[in-house]
Order: sequence, then structure tokens, then C-alpha cells
Amino acid sequence: MLVLFETPAGFALFKVLNEGKLSEVQRLVHLWALESAERDAFLANEATKKWTSSNQVLVEIACTRSSDQLFSAKKAYHVLYKKSIEEDVAHHTTGDYRKLLLPLVSSHRYEGDEVNLTIAKAEAKILHEKISKKAYNDDDLIRILATRSKAQVNATLNHYKDAFGKDINKDLKEDPKDEFLSLLRSTVKCLTRPEKYFAKIVRLSINKHGTDEGALIRVVATRAEIDLKIVADEYQRRDSVPLDRAIVKDTTGDYEKMLLALLGHNDA
Repeated sequence: MLVLFETPAGFALFKVLNEGKLSEVQRLVHLWALESAERDAFLANEATKKWTSSNQVLVEIACTRSSDQLFSAKKAYHVLYKKSIEEDVAHHTTGDYRKLLLPLVSSHRYEGDEVNLTIAKAEAKILHEKISKKAYNDDDLIRILATRSKAQVNATLNHYKDAFGKDINKDLKEDPKDEFLSLLRSTVKCLTRPEKYFAKIVRLSINKHGTDEGALIRVVATRAEIDLKIVADEYQRRDSVPLDRAIVKDTTGDYEKMLLALLGHNDA
């Protein structure tokens, strides 16, 4: 099978795909070939169909994309699946997960840099009160995370740390095995430090017994044209190993070469 593969470096790679890692290569090529809005729609649809409480793909799409990108993904979802992403999220999720995910995928956040420090201080207090009472599914807590601009959320969480002496995600680790709290922590990370979030996803995907190919492919394919270099730098800062070296250690053949090409290795 011949593939025309265009890398971020701007060159095309023609390659006959070998056996062995064919399924991973096909998935990587498929995701990379899609327009970004169609790719997000595809991943969101896949996530709703295979929904589990540990599935964080919907949070990634809702919280790391701009409002316009999320809107475009939702339009693509309409075209591809003849229904809305909100409809599928509501249908496939329940309880606290639906209460969080539905407003996240429905949101259209303001994208400007302006912040209101009075609101930030007031809402930091609200967040602290709710978390102290373990009211993790509180309407106000979810409203703040789901509707405020990313700049406003950052201002609120900075004040939270200054006022109460601890990063909010540390307070949300009261029960590390609670998957809803894990989803809340991912929401915060995706809104405030997406490169740190994606570096952790890559680290977990590689460090498992047998690489989690789905997670690794998803991060590389969706972030290659956005911030994959920053993600790789964060990975190296945290793990003291270059991401390309970790990929070479854990992958082989055409799959390895295509991952490296998307990381920006011209000799891949």
C-alpha cells in the first residue's frame, strides 16, 4: 500500500506499509489525513460509543481546542453522524459524568485575554468551599470550569493557590482512585496546561506494559501541527528522556518512522 504522508516539516514521504504494525500505521495515517474538525468529530464519536468513566477524550476536545475549533468539530459531527455531539454525550454518559461533560462540549468560551480579578477571587473562594465540602459535582463548580474563558479560569486558579496555599488539583486528589475526580483534574489541566496534560498521556501510554498505541497515536496526530514540540519538551523535562528516544525504544518499523516524522525528524 502506498501512502503520501506530509509531515510538519513540509516534505512528503512515500512508503510501502509493511506487515506487523499495519493497524497502528493505518490509524495514524487515517487521523493525520483528516481535517482537524473531522478528526475531532471522529474521535468524539468513537469516545461516546466506547464510553467508560476513565475516558478523557471528550475533555481533551472540549477543553484544549479554541471555541471556534470546537464549534467546527461540532459542525463536522453533524455532517458525519447526522446528529449532535451533545445528543450523543447525553445519551452515552450518566450521572456526574454527564453533568460535567455536557456543558463542556456545549460551551463557547470567550477567547480574549481580559480577566476580571474580582470575579476570579470570588470564584476561587466558591471552588475552595465546594471542594472542601467534597461537593465535586456542584453546579457552580462545573459552571466555572465549563463556561469561563481560559484566561479567567487561569486567573481564578492562580488566586486559589495564592489564597489557600495549594494547587486545586492537589485538593482534587482526595481520592486518587475516584474517576470523576480524575476527570475534573484533567479538565483543569486541559484548560490551563495542555502541554503538561498531553505529556502525561504520552508518558502513561509508553510506560504501560505494552504501549497504549491509541493514546500515543491520538496525541501525536492531534497535536503535531499545534504544540507537539512543546509537549515533547515537557515530556523530556519531566522524564529526563527525549520523547523521540522513548518512541524509538517502544515502537518499530513504519509506525516508528511516521511517529518520528510527525515529531519533526526530517530523516524519518
